[in-house]
Amino acid sequence: MLPVPVPAADAPVRSPRDMRLMATGMLIAMAMLFLIARATAHHHPAIGFVQAFAEAAMVGGLADWFAVTALFRHPLGLPIPHTAIIPRNKDRIGATLALFLRDNFLTPAVVARRMQKLDVAAAAGRFLASPSGGDGRLREGASRLAADMLEALDQERLGGMVKGAIAQRLRGMNLAPLLGQAIEAAMRDGRHAPVMDGIIHWADRTLEANDHLIRQMVHERAGKILRWTGLDENLSNAIIDGLRRMLAEMAADPGHSLRLKAEEGMAKLANDLQFDPAMQERVARIRDEIVDNPAMQRWIDGLWEQARSGLLRAVRDPGKAMAGRLGEALQQLGGTLQESPRLRLLVNRFVRRAAVGATASYGDSIVKLVSETVRGWDAGTVTSRLENAVGRDLQYIRINGTLVGGLVGLAIHAIDMLF
Repeated sequence: MLPVPVPAADAPVRSPRDMRLMATGMLIAMAMLFLIARATAHHHPAIGFVQAFAEAAMVGGLADWFAVTALFRHPLGLPIPHTAIIPRNKDRIGATLALFLRDNFLTPAVVARRMQKLDVAAAAGRFLASPSGGDGRLREGASRLAADMLEALDQERLGGMVKGAIAQRLRGMNLAPLLGQAIEAAMRDGRHAPVMDGIIHWADRTLEANDHLIRQMVHERAGKILRWTGLDENLSNAIIDGLRRMLAEMAADPGHSLRLKAEEGMAKLANDLQFDPAMQERVARIRDEIVDNPAMQRWIDGLWEQARSGLLRAVRDPGKAMAGRLGEALQQLGGTLQESPRLRLLVNRFVRRAAVGATASYGDSIVKLVSETVRGWDAGTVTSRLENAVGRDLQYIRINGTLVGGLVGLAIHAIDMLF
């Protein structure tokens, strides 16, 4: 068939109805030209060529009109066999389309082969590293969708689930071994010494601030003779001075016997926290009491509200969120994705496996959805949608058929005149 010129990019695109009118108008024009040429053929022999062109063009146009119309409906409403092909076979078309999708797009092998050519990690890295670039509409649309989803969720139920999950996670933590390992590591590296010094200095300041309590206790427990002679005061001074001297020696001497004794106690505590079931159970009870404390519950409530508010602020204003620390972290992640081939390989492998797994799990469901959707359409819907999709091209077939038929008729008439 003759090639039909494609409209320019800035030219208006004709609708299927306009193309149908053009093809039908050309067929009517050929019929009128045939009648005029037949009536005036005796005036000049060249008019016979015009008559042959118009006659063959009518035949070609009518044949293609019949073929195109027979795809979607009965020509002229007549129940001619093997017409209205699409409405009569819509279920088979739906099943065939579903099988085509499954065999060519929705098999794990095909998806894996397609995903092998995609560098999702590099694309994500470029987007994260340059958040100001790319398609802003996509980012804004995703932000609005995320914000709408967050606001549409039942906040009481969602908040309860999140807070319950946090509390459950805290209760599930076995803190005793962690504490024991932390104390053991601190003692092994000598990091417990500043803590010990701080405790000694605190004890010295506490003793200095509360020495009157020691004096009062000695005075109350001393006998009448000691109080009468004033020896209770001397005894109090001796006790206080002895305690302060002992604390000073402990602070100055890392090898002081009492200090070493305290370190032995810390080492035993670290061991019990890691290996003593009774100690671990005691720590677990303390942990549960802390989690159940109303103050702790209020802290968890505030943590959830802050997280939810932060998420809403971030999704409503992604540009501002990307300008903060989160944005810096995401940009750094984007740069790492672009610069690290190993990380890109891991991310792409994960995405590929996820896509292949989703295809293996849900491919048949998608195929079934397509088949059942087409089967559920009425014949008019199928005809209308397909005709709107390919109607313009089908009308070009009619136009080409008219022109080609006319040229063939012209050639046959010329051959007939020559021989």
